[in-house]
Amino acid sequence: MSDSYEEATVNPDGSTTFEDTAGQESFNETGSGGAEEMLNDGEIEATGIDPAFYLLGAAAVIVLLVALIIRRQRKKTEDTDDFFSNLDGDKFNLKLPAAVDEYYAIKEKAIQSGWQPGQRAAPGTPPSGPHRVLAQALMKRCIADIPLVTHIQKESSGMNKLYSNSMCSVKQWRTYEAAEAMVSAEVDEVRQEADEIEPGWSGVIWRQAMQYHNMLKNKQEMEAKQKAALAEKKKAEEDKVLAEKRKVEAEEARVLAAEKAAAELIAAEDREKQSKSAFSSKEGGMKKGFLNSGSAKKK
Repeated sequence: MSDSYEEATVNPDGSTTFEDTAGQESFNETGSGGAEEMLNDGEIEATGIDPAFYLLGAAAVIVLLVALIIRRQRKKTEDTDDFFSNLDGDKFNLKLPAAVDEYYAIKEKAIQSGWQPGQRAAPGTPPSGPHRVLAQALMKRCIADIPLVTHIQKESSGMNKLYSNSMCSVKQWRTYEAAEAMVSAEVDEVRQEADEIEPGWSGVIWRQAMQYHNMLKNKQEMEAKQKAALAEKKKAEEDKVLAEKRKVEAEEARVLAAEKAAAELIAAEDREKQSKSAFSSKEGGMKKGFLNSGSAKKK
């Protein structure tokens, strides 16, 4: 037996160290050699998550966020387009008036009648001649175009400002451009037709058409006012007649009610008289019988 003995010491990390009485350290139960043997034997296994999984998860989250942002931006753009589209409606979906087709039909008949473009009307030309009829048809066409020209001129500055500030949709701007191009082409075409009918007429035809348009517009407004005044006057007369009729009916109803009340009062008085008369007759009969019975007893 050895003179020295071993003393066990528990270390802070949980290992145990044995020392002999001479102060020499013998061994450590969980030293490096022991740990390697235990790992090799499969008794202790180290566990953990691969960093690649974290990267894949972060990438998936980023892709989802980007898709969500794109979807919201697209929805916002669609809502903005719908807003501007609904705001202005179909005010730029313009169509040329029917007077345009009517003019070309009259022009074809005039050519068949011998009219040639660029020739001035001969002095003394009758109003029913092809030249005059064609000129009237072109003026009618020009007057019918005035509302379209005025509309485009009114909206031009505003639409250009909205487009420059990105405050209108692409669809709306293209619709406006198409309407403006159509109206501009119509203005130029009317001028060309005017020069064919009467050389030099292209410089004044639109001014003349504007004057005629204003005259017709004022005439229509005046006729509308007169029509409204006549309708109001007629309604006032009808209301007056209706009021008189109601007044007469009310008076007739009042008289009828008074007559009915008087008849009911007379009937009530008659019933009261009849009741009193019947009561008096009954009372007299009772007294007479009573006297008769008394006199009979005395006998």
